[in-house]
Amino acid sequence: MSVIYDLQNLSHPLRNPVLTIGNFDGVHKGHLALFDMVKERARLIDGQSALMTFDPHPIKVVKPANGPRLITLTRQKLELIEKANIDVVFCIPFTKEFAAISAQDFVEKILVGKIGVREVVVGYDYTFGHNREGDIQFLRKAGKDLGFVVHVVEPVYVGDKLVSSTSIRKLVQEGNLFEARELLGRDYQICGTVVRGKNRGGRLLGFPTANIEVIDELVPKLGVYAVHVMVDHQTLNGVTNIGFNPTFGKGPFSVETHLLDFEGDLLGKEIQIKFIERLRDERPFGSIKDLSYQIGQDILTARKVFSSESKTP
Repeated sequence: MSVIYDLQNLSHPLRNPVLTIGNFDGVHKGHLALFDMVKERARLIDGQSALMTFDPHPIKVVKPANGPRLITLTRQKLELIEKANIDVVFCIPFTKEFAAISAQDFVEKILVGKIGVREVVVGYDYTFGHNREGDIQFLRKAGKDLGFVVHVVEPVYVGDKLVSSTSIRKLVQEGNLFEARELLGRDYQICGTVVRGKNRGGRLLGFPTANIEVIDELVPKLGVYAVHVMVDHQTLNGVTNIGFNPTFGKGPFSVETHLLDFEGDLLGKEIQIKFIERLRDERPFGSIKDLSYQIGQDILTARKVFSSESKTP
């Protein structure tokens, strides 16, 4: 996959490109349906599959106070798109100047003039251009005038639930990781660097933890989770606490992970935490001893989760 961050670097149009356009936050099952059509149409016309996305999220530029907490930051979004086997990605810097481009100019000068689109694949609710003046009807008319075909992908449902970035954000914030996984097609994850904590885990509780400085914007609901942790190309099992450590008095927000059956120094390493199951709410305990006992119980529960997971075909 080649990634183009500046349209000025595109010296000539792509080969029979079939393009989809969107924010693709989460790269969920709805987005994958778009990608599948793009790849299929590109195959049929001996073209290149292409995708245009934006950084930052347009709402963060147009209405900064209303900007959503992103499910996937740009780096992870591009990694997931690469796994989907798209040939060319345009990751366009979204600025106030870009937001001011009219729908007509966007189609004529960028999609046709610069990229050379043959076909465009969009979602059922797609809008674009200054003040969202362009919609699917506009795009179809432009396609007839300028010589490209427009395909519209209908909404994707899992059961009776619409697959959307908004739905997934809500589920993650509620701690409903099972339903979030159903819509995403994978476990929800966050990423961060292990930093020095207060050393309470090993020193006071008997369970050393890695304190994570999270780079992601969307963190699941406060509580305790069974997780998979990716570090140094290894996948380890663990238990993560998200919250304020209320047993020690209201402290700063923290994400702390105890890795099962692991000994080693993770300080300074970047790790990924994949959330498998929510075990319980975070709550204060009457003593350090009570908290330590509960952590032991959490670990036993997490081991059962991992054991049942390994038996699932």
